[in-house]
Amino acid sequence: MSLSTTRLSSKGQVVLPGEVRDRLGLRTGSRFIVIADGDTVILKLLKPPTAGELQGLLARARAEARKAGVMGKDISRAVRRVRRSA
Repeated sequence: MSLSTTRLSSKGQVVLPGEVRDRLGLRTGSRFIVIADGDTVILKLLKPPTAGELQGLLARARAEARKAGVMGKDISRAVRRVRRSA
């Protein structure tokens, strides 16, 4: 863990120290969840899921759909209904 200080700019921007950016591999456009709790602000780095993680999520979703009796045609029908109402 490292400790440093920074300031809030007039535009509401906070500069993260270079050491922190380098250690975490942060780049321009890195996205964060901002959590405010009392006088504490937490920035949590959002990392996109890996291909393997996505495949795992899809496999679990398919298994749950099978258990619930949801078929591919049911999903296609629901998508068409939503697209028509949009």
